[in-house]
Amino acid sequence: KTKRTKSAEKTCCQACVLLSSDGNRKANKALCAAVAELIRPEDEVLECACGTGLLTGVMAPRCRALTATDFSKEMLKRAERKYGKYPNIKFEQADITRLGYPDASFDAVVAANVIHLLDAPYAALRELDRVCRPGGRLIIPTYMNETENGTTNSVSDAIGRAGADFKREFTLDTYKQFFAGAGYTDADYTMCAGRIPCAVAILRNEETHEGNDA
Repeated sequence: KTKRTKSAEKTCCQACVLLSSDGNRKANKALCAAVAELIRPEDEVLECACGTGLLTGVMAPRCRALTATDFSKEMLKRAERKYGKYPNIKFEQADITRLGYPDASFDAVVAANVIHLLDAPYAALRELDRVCRPGGRLIIPTYMNETENGTTNSVSDAIGRAGADFKREFTLDTYKQFFAGAGYTDADYTMCAGRIPCAVAILRNEETHEGNDA
């Protein structure tokens, strides 16, 4: 790995651990409940950026098969230690911007709390869309780390000083604009309140989306 790749991997690890900690318990509990309602018993699910498994353990009992992936081997090891007991989970290392899966492989594709950490988030979104089956769902929760007056909220600011490298900061309005820029103008959103609120974007894979090339 290059120094830049190692640095990015370390940044994602730090953000995952800090943002999914007990300090944001209220939002995380609401997030788990919101995602659980979107998973069906017949689903084959891809989870990108699974981290330590905050959502992995919620989805596995509710779906037919779950492929849990992360760019970081360290995160995968943590998640597998927690949830390797489920026979329907596969843990695999993967790059969200270059997924090694055929087109239309999954009924639901989940990528939680990673979009704001990526240099090329629209490239990742295109990959998520590519591997999702027609009629399937892209489920993309992201922490809202910007306040309505345009400043970084205090908790996110502290996490940033600890080493998490946020490439983007979102409010719900700018989050909606981000997906509209990729052609998802009919998305649904669920807000999960907490110290760092989390917005869950639900995108339907029903048509070809053309948008930002970033």
